[in-house]
Amino acid sequence: MRFALRFAQGDTKAKYMKNDPVHIVFCGGGGVAGHLFPGLAVAEELVEMAPRLRITFCGVGKPLERQAVEEAGFEYYAMPSRPLPEGPGDAVAFVLENLAGYMAAKWFLREEHVAAVVGLGGHGSGPMARAAVRHHLPLVLLEQNAVPSKATRWLAPRASLVCTSFEQTASKLRCRCPARLTGNPVRRSFRPWQGLSGSVSSSPETRGAPTLLVVGGSGGAKPLNEAVPPALYKVRQLLRGWRIVHQTGESGLEATRALYQKLAIEAMVEPFLADMPSVLASTALAVSRAGGTTLAELAAMGTPALLLPYPRATGDHQAENARVYAAGGGSVTIDERDVPGHLDDQLADVLCFLLANARLLREMGAAMRDMARPHAAQDVAELVWSVVASRSRRTEPMAV
Repeated sequence: MRFALRFAQGDTKAKYMKNDPVHIVFCGGGGVAGHLFPGLAVAEELVEMAPRLRITFCGVGKPLERQAVEEAGFEYYAMPSRPLPEGPGDAVAFVLENLAGYMAAKWFLREEHVAAVVGLGGHGSGPMARAAVRHHLPLVLLEQNAVPSKATRWLAPRASLVCTSFEQTASKLRCRCPARLTGNPVRRSFRPWQGLSGSVSSSPETRGAPTLLVVGGSGGAKPLNEAVPPALYKVRQLLRGWRIVHQTGESGLEATRALYQKLAIEAMVEPFLADMPSVLASTALAVSRAGGTTLAELAAMGTPALLLPYPRATGDHQAENARVYAAGGGSVTIDERDVPGHLDDQLADVLCFLLANARLLREMGAAMRDMARPHAAQDVAELVWSVVASRSRRTEPMAV
């Protein structure tokens, strides 16, 4: 479903754009790409709609976050933020750092004349989103997962709108906040083969050697780094002619490369794959965690997946994400908590079944494409702009 903007609200838009450009802030992430990338996707669409729009991303200052934002051509502002304390010893630092972040956010909103804030989830969204609520600015929240995060649950009652990626998410918010099912926005680079209908003009089989991709999120996943290479060794006969690409995260890079070398498996092993769309263009099977953004990107590219949900994800949201995609036919799941023996043995068994069944992989890829929402980024952008445009006048400077 498309959310059409009626730019007879164009008069309002003209008023906003008459002097200074409208300023929208995206906040959140905590250095996690899964929160950041949907925001970048929406920002791409917003500047297409309103080229003079000013957009700033606020985060915790992690290099991956800062680099991705700057490469996309947007401003970046770092502010203090800290996740919920794991023990009493972290409580004081948690309070002080988030208070400092809140004060910095208040200053930024006042001095930079911000019109609206978009919260991307993660602890990095807290200070700026709280400051937006305190000063009665519109707050739009993006929720990437089937189970809403702590940040989303906490902020939703005060938000102007919550955009959800899964149908069941709104019912788990436990508040009467306005919510729209939009899907999880993916960047334009993940849609080069998609037409407006969502059809894909080519498949991995027609784009060269098929790739088996291993990805544990932007930070990698130690269980995948340790268990996937020996599993691939056990099914190596089925992988002749395949290319193996493994994203490890910085901490797992050297050990994983050494393991592939020990097993005499040729593989491209990198800490982070900046050009993931190009890799997915030839990927015939992904072995992956089940974060909401990773799944949206796999769906956009029609990539079937063997999912291993992170067992300690907040609210077990990755397991819930995986259940939705498995029910849709696009993936199969291994829950590490249910594996009786060695994880590499279980992986090898499932991989053997999948790799020996090319027709099943094609059907899973088609099911993944059916679950994609190719217009999610544009739909969210239009909703964000409608929230901004609905304000009768530009926000006045705020008192503190």
